[in-house]
Amino acid sequence: MTKRAPTRTIGPITEPDRMFEMAAELFSVLSAPMRLRIIRSVCDAEKNVTELLSEIKTTQPNMSQHLNTLYKAGVLGKRREGVQIYYRVIDPRVTDLCHAVCAHVTDDQTAKLRAVELSV
Repeated sequence: MTKRAPTRTIGPITEPDRMFEMAAELFSVLSAPMRLRIIRSVCDAEKNVTELLSEIKTTQPNMSQHLNTLYKAGVLGKRREGVQIYYRVIDPRVTDLCHAVCAHVTDDQTAKLRAVELSV
């Protein structure tokens, strides 16, 4: 008689599992280049949609959709002043994360370009 491996059951979600799920959700929200542009634009000062549209070339409906996604994810906060809505980064760690990733990509691209230049 051969022994069978015990059947693995999926148990309750552990704290590390939940942490990884939440991190993946945040990275998913940050995966759109347009959202990174928005975060960069409001990282130092809050801005309204008109100000954002003057810096970031897109349509107003597209901008509003991305702002809403960032707001619902808890990345951006907003406040109303008259008819204008101003957006700001709520947690500076999100800005730090974006800066770190962009610096990594830039450094990696610079290293690749240098390697190509040296091989020529």
